[in-house]
Formats: sequence, C-alpha cells, structure tokens
Amino acid sequence: MPAPKKTARRSLLVTSAVLSSLALAAPAAVAAPSPSGSASASPSATPPASMSTVGGARLGQPGTQVNLASGVPVLPKDVSARSWIVADAESGDVLAAHNAHWRLAPASTLKMLFADTLLPKFPRTAKHKVVPSDLAGMGAGSSLVGIKEDETYTVHDLWLGVFLRSGNDAVHVLSAMNKGVDNTVKEMNEHAEELQALDTNVVSPDGYDAEKQVSSAYDLTLIARSGLQKKDFREYCSTVSAKFPGQTKKNKKGKPVRESFEIQNTNRLLSGDAGLPVYQGIAGVKNGNTTNAGATFTGVAERDGKVLLVTVMNPEKPEHNEVYKETARLFDWGFKAAGKVQPVGELVPPKGAAQASSEPGANPSGEAGGSGSGVGGTAGTGGKPVAGARAANGSSGIGIALGIAGGVLVLLAGGAFLINRRWPLPDLVRRRTRP
Repeated sequence: MPAPKKTARRSLLVTSAVLSSLALAAPAAVAAPSPSGSASASPSATPPASMSTVGGARLGQPGTQVNLASGVPVLPKDVSARSWIVADAESGDVLAAHNAHWRLAPASTLKMLFADTLLPKFPRTAKHKVVPSDLAGMGAGSSLVGIKEDETYTVHDLWLGVFLRSGNDAVHVLSAMNKGVDNTVKEMNEHAEELQALDTNVVSPDGYDAEKQVSSAYDLTLIARSGLQKKDFREYCSTVSAKFPGQTKKNKKGKPVRESFEIQNTNRLLSGDAGLPVYQGIAGVKNGNTTNAGATFTGVAERDGKVLLVTVMNPEKPEHNEVYKETARLFDWGFKAAGKVQPVGELVPPKGAAQASSEPGANPSGEAGGSGSGVGGTAGTGGKPVAGARAANGSSGIGIALGIAGGVLVLLAGGAFLINRRWPLPDLVRRRTRP
C-alpha cells in the first residue's frame, strides 16, 4: 500500500532510527489487577493503589499526573471525572492524566474496540437480512437504531447505526455475521491484548453493563488511536447525520415501499446540543452512558496542525452534558500545553509493532485500510460529515474529519504493524462542512 504524498506542511520522512528508538522505548506490559465487582454495584470512589504501568510508571499512580513548569498552563480545576487522559495523537505522548489505568465500566465507548476489530471483515456493500436470532440477547433499555426483523441492510447501514445512534441492535447483527456474540467477544479480547489495552475485559460487544466488563481511560485512548487508522472508522465516527433504512410498508396502491429516516450522531461535541456548541476541530470518536458506567467519552480533535485524543470517564458532577464539557476543557488545556509540557507517559504501540519495524526493508509509513472499501474522506451515501468550526486564533477554520492515519501510523503487512513515530496529516485530512 503506497505511503501518503508529501506536502509542505508535514513531511512523511521518518528515519529508521526513529522507528528503532520507538520500539526500544515501548515499556514492558504490566498486567493490571483482575476485574472485580458486580455490574449492578456502584463503582468505587477510590482508585486502587496498584494499577497497570503500561505506558509509564506515573500512569499507574493514583491521582493527577502532570509536569507543571514555567509556561505550562494550569489544568482546569472543574474536572470531576474519576479518570481522564490527554494525549498527543501523533507522537503518543501523554500530556496529563488522572487515574489513567483505573478499570471502570466503559459503556458504549467499548464499541470503538468492536469497530476496530470487525470493520476490516465485511465490505460496506455486503447485505444481510435480519432474522430474529440476530437481535437476541440485547440488554433491557439498550440504545437502538431501529433495525427490523426480515429487513435487509448493508454493512454500511449497520456501521452508521453503531457509530451515530450507538445501536446495540446494529452491534448484534454485525456480531451474528461474525459467527456470533461469543466469537466476537473472543476476538475483541484478543485484539485488545494485541493493542496492549490490558485493562480491558470484554463481556458484551456493545458495552452494555456486564459483570467484569471493564476498560480504562488509557485503553480507550489506545483503542481510538488504532481505530482512527482505518478510513471507514474515521468516516463513520465523524458523520453528524445520515439516512437509515426504515421498515418496508405498503403504500396506498398496495406496493411495498421502504422509506428512510434521519439519524443523528449522539456525540454532542460533534453534533452540538442546547448550551453546548460543536467543538472546533472535533472529528469523533465515541460516547457512552449506562447506569454502572455513568457517562464516558473519547474524542479526537485537531487545531493548528496538532491532533489530540481525550478520554473522560464518569464525571461526578450531575450536570447535563458534563462529560462533553469536561472533555472540551481538557482539549482546551491540551492545545495550550502542547509543546510546552513534558509528557508523563506514552501510548504504547501494538505488540507486533516492534517486530515489524525491525524487519529488513520495513516501509516506515503507510495506512491501514478500512472495511474493504478503501473509503477516503467523504461520508457515505446520505451522510452529513462533521460541522464547520472556527479556529482558536480567530481565523476562518473548518472542522476536520480525520483523514489522519491515527496515533501511530501503521500499515498491516503480513499481520504485523509497521510503526511511524509521527502521523502525517496532508492527504489524509479531509476538511468538511455541513452541506
């Protein structure tokens, strides 16, 4: 797969020395404590004293970790989340974190791992007729996109349902196509291990509350970073609204007619809400909310050429849209602090990265493919991409739906990852505005 083109803005040249240093710098994986606790129980208000140190020793320490120094802005004081992380999506540097490896219920942010695992398996044009067993086993009160039995949907339709409406029904149909829920859970856990997302334990592929189903702010950020390397993942997570197929009905003349209805993305930093404007530069990724998890969110945003990932888990403040407000404050801090603050850790590469980067003739740049279609920067049929925004410096800016190759630029070659320390933005970025 060819590497992206060079532009004046960002060079794609990465030396083999950088690749080698990254491989050597990756810390050894330290297993986190086994998940415990009931899905119905309230999460502990106190983080464990011993947490994973994947990504650096400081990330395993409870409390806020940041290197404040002269010229570094002070962290926002009104962040109540139990766990959060701010990371440079390109370099992998963790700029600041709070209980980064605390294993908590992830809610629908776990759908990022579901998508990263299954997206490459089915062409978006593939069709599937839904049977009753496809929708079996969904939890009571599940979020739904509105899939109906005996109706046929394309894989593209189903992924829109997963990303925009967080539809557990769409997740279960795709899982049925993937040899069932049990097999999908198994593959998700295997993929999490490959990504070194070792705090994560999948029980239900849709993120619905389940005993011992956990992840962490660190892991969700790793997972998002991996997913964003896939073109289709970037497209779906940045789509604001789209048309979704409805149920076939007979019209007045007795002919079967299937109309569509509009679905909106539930990521409020992307779509906006009352009292909550679209965040400038936002381009995804995924939100979640359940009784046990509270509100969770992982977002990616670009400003002035800098791409950041922020994950926020379970804010204690009860205010409406609090998870988005706290994410926005952490994004604001991160963009001001980037280039000034010394990192407290790093987002590690997948396990296969060091091996691949050390192979003779390894290509240092490239991009992982999407779900077989190789979709680039435009949204799918009926999709409305990310809304325009205004840059922080007051100049005219446009919200960027990421064409970046995700945190560590990788390409799949013989099942292994090739690592690049920085990700190029040029050809891979698509600037989008509302139609």
